[in-house]
Amino acid sequence: MATMLEGRRQTQPRSSPSGRETSLWSSGFGMKLEAITPFLGKYRPFVGRCCQTCTPKSWESLFHRSITDLGFCSVILVKEENTRFRGWLVRRLCYFLWSLEQHIPPCQDAPQKIVESTGVQNLLSGRVPGGAGEGQAPDLVKKEVQRILGHIQASPRPFLVRLFSWALLRFLNCLFLNVQLHKGQMKMVQKAAQAGSPLVLLSTHKTLLDGILLPFMLLSQGLGVLRVAWDSRACSPALRVLLRKLGGLFLPPEANLSLDSSEGLLARAVVQAASAPLGLWTGALAVLRSLWSHWGCSRRICSRVHLAQPFSLQEYIVSARSCWGGRQTLEQLLQPIVLGQCTAVPDTEKEQEWTPVTGPLLALKEEDQLLVRRLSCHVLSASVGSAAVMSTAIMATLLLFKHQKGVFLSQLLGEFSWLTEEILLRGFDVGFSGQLRSLLKHSLSLLRAHVALLRIRQGDLLVVPRPGPGLTQLARLSAELLPVFLSEAVGACAVRGLLAGRVPPQGPWELQGILLLSQNELYRQILLLMHLLPQDLLLLKPCQSSYCYCQEVLDRLIQCGLLVAEETPGSRSACDTGRQRLSRKLLWKPSGDFTDSDSDDFEEAEGRYFRLSQQSHCPDFFLFLCRLLSPLLKAFAQAAAFLHQGQLPDTEPGYTEQLFQFLQATAQEEGTFECADPKLAISAIWTFRDLGVLQQMPSPAGPRLHLSPTFASRENQQKLEQFIRQFICS
Repeated sequence: MATMLEGRRQTQPRSSPSGRETSLWSSGFGMKLEAITPFLGKYRPFVGRCCQTCTPKSWESLFHRSITDLGFCSVILVKEENTRFRGWLVRRLCYFLWSLEQHIPPCQDAPQKIVESTGVQNLLSGRVPGGAGEGQAPDLVKKEVQRILGHIQASPRPFLVRLFSWALLRFLNCLFLNVQLHKGQMKMVQKAAQAGSPLVLLSTHKTLLDGILLPFMLLSQGLGVLRVAWDSRACSPALRVLLRKLGGLFLPPEANLSLDSSEGLLARAVVQAASAPLGLWTGALAVLRSLWSHWGCSRRICSRVHLAQPFSLQEYIVSARSCWGGRQTLEQLLQPIVLGQCTAVPDTEKEQEWTPVTGPLLALKEEDQLLVRRLSCHVLSASVGSAAVMSTAIMATLLLFKHQKGVFLSQLLGEFSWLTEEILLRGFDVGFSGQLRSLLKHSLSLLRAHVALLRIRQGDLLVVPRPGPGLTQLARLSAELLPVFLSEAVGACAVRGLLAGRVPPQGPWELQGILLLSQNELYRQILLLMHLLPQDLLLLKPCQSSYCYCQEVLDRLIQCGLLVAEETPGSRSACDTGRQRLSRKLLWKPSGDFTDSDSDDFEEAEGRYFRLSQQSHCPDFFLFLCRLLSPLLKAFAQAAAFLHQGQLPDTEPGYTEQLFQFLQATAQEEGTFECADPKLAISAIWTFRDLGVLQQMPSPAGPRLHLSPTFASRENQQKLEQFIRQFICS
């Protein structure tokens, strides 16, 4: 869910400015754009489609054919037409009448169904360890089931739900100008709900507003009330009682006990049986308390809810198991290459799972745990792809990675419109529209704490990012734009690593363009950087081969004009597809396994070479792409330099605090404030742990991090830092 601030006054159209035309990325192509719309021609991009490889039937059947023709609606806009009644009194009581007409599905027989479920019945009959057959009377176990079920949920009270909906609707209209929802996205969700299967929604929780907006939105669209698992420690006992009557669902503390405890077995069985019912307004009161300070604010908020395309979990389970292949850890893949022990990248995928390990997850089989982890990768990829890019993210990206020393507002006009068009061309959506100059001024007003505005010329402004910690906030906002250009950024940094040992870092672009880059060398550098980057950043789907992603990165670099094919004497043309032979293995290979066929393509690509394009806009664009990944890569390099200073062994939170303080101190000395982020410190520690640099060992006080004996020497620490810095463009 994306949010932005808007003023109460609507922006009035402005006359065309008489300022000079600005060039786009020094390409000499200048134009005046007075308005921005989130459309490419007639249609706006559709985002958030499910995986066509793992769920082809859902990809086809749950897609709304007329989605591009449907617009947006405001879910908090309730009028006389939204009720069954008409008249002047209805217009004054439409909120109350609307809340009375909302359908609240009953779940009166839920306790009996849970007791009769297979997992609970196995415990009652003693067919599993820890059940009633091991010394516990069935009646006592049944009473314990009722106690746990009473802790988890209660039957929703329709009157309280409707009363709360009415109060929430009034509050949301005081807080928001509108809450936008794409009608086509909601049509797909409603179509999936009509199939009769339970509907599970996963939220990325971008803001605290999700806790009240998402349940309200689903209720207003006729999908019932959302039920969400909630930590009982986050609410007082009185608040838990109220939320349970509103349909709240609270996990019992026994669910996270050890796997061999009978209480944990029983609690997890009840939780698994209780996970399909409807209804929750979880955390709404806590969110209302946090938003109370905004009640008297003169600026209201515009919000937009994004919904990705639904898919069948049953279809995913059947097809995903056929795509599993051999994988290796990051330590097995990268550590020998970092230490210089070998140069060949292993022909296998990376296994890097950062999913939190909880009691219910550990209770599953190892195969099911892997299925849950890979499903989370699919969901995260879809949720990131369906989120719209906001104007503040575009402005922060331009100021941080292109104009840290300042830029005129007239120049930003052209670059802002160019970057918006590039986002739409890559299939991503934007969450804004309107007059271009008004959009820029509005974005700068939201960033006023991090930028300085100086009036230099008549009708023009000089925009200068404030040096210091404000750059850290700009880096956090610009990270929203990274998924849009991620493939090109990975490719640009890989090319930078390939050129690092051949030309000086500050060498002219013409000198770098002379060198020939073989396709195999590019593949190798892209693979190395892919393995180094965290999985939650790369968002590589488990069904997608790394070698397919390498080819996608190379294609993106060619499409954007950074690389051009160079035909060497005796080599086959890179565009000559007529003479390409189809491997017999490729013809009979399952759809999810591309390893062998891609290896054949590698053998055929030995004679293909590329060089950097010499077009005038390429140097600036290449540097821009490299800088998108620079905060993360610089934080990793500084974490490698900190290894000989850190106090180990230490707990993970303790060492994270040590590293964060080091990043802050380095930022004060070198001005790299975009790296001084605690999230980057955590990401570096987790990556180093998977790489074998840090080792987590048990202790009486809990798990503690130790420095690996392999990286105890200063020489190997410098090799790690040098390996990371080859991808950083100064």
